[in-house]
Amino acid sequence: MGFTKRKVKNIKSRNFPEEICFKPIGIIYTPFKSMAGVPRQSSLSEVEGTIEIFEDFQDGLKDLEGFSHIYCLYHFDLIKPPVPLLSRSFSSSEKKGVFAIRTPFRPNPIGLSIFEVINVKRNVIHIKGVDAIDRTPVLDIKPYVSEFDVRFHTKNGWLNSI
Repeated sequence: MGFTKRKVKNIKSRNFPEEICFKPIGIIYTPFKSMAGVPRQSSLSEVEGTIEIFEDFQDGLKDLEGFSHIYCLYHFDLIKPPVPLLSRSFSSSEKKGVFAIRTPFRPNPIGLSIFEVINVKRNVIHIKGVDAIDRTPVLDIKPYVSEFDVRFHTKNGWLNSI
């Protein structure tokens, strides 16, 4: 599935690839073997799990345990394209644009969760707030920093009308 290349103003010597490939850095282990029963959001989950970081990336975990939460970016590997650009949300019977809802059925099946860090032991992060299927490939981990990440004066779009 490619896209149409467009001329971008004010950017010189920049080529946009038709595909971008990522290498997993680890795997999320959870009690969820299928989409049935997976909490809709990590903030609605008390479920614990682990993230195993592959040995090549283990040094990247240094100093992570000092953070209470992490962002985890992962690949919805069970989602196969094409996906609809209009879909129903769990909160609405009307179809919404895929970029206005939190569905895993996305053009680029990338998931984002905020997990609580219970502890970090060697190459394993013990987490709480799991909302992913067992053996989901991890693309990246970033520390949650409230000073940078909390936003005030936000809007919730169409969710305000339900």
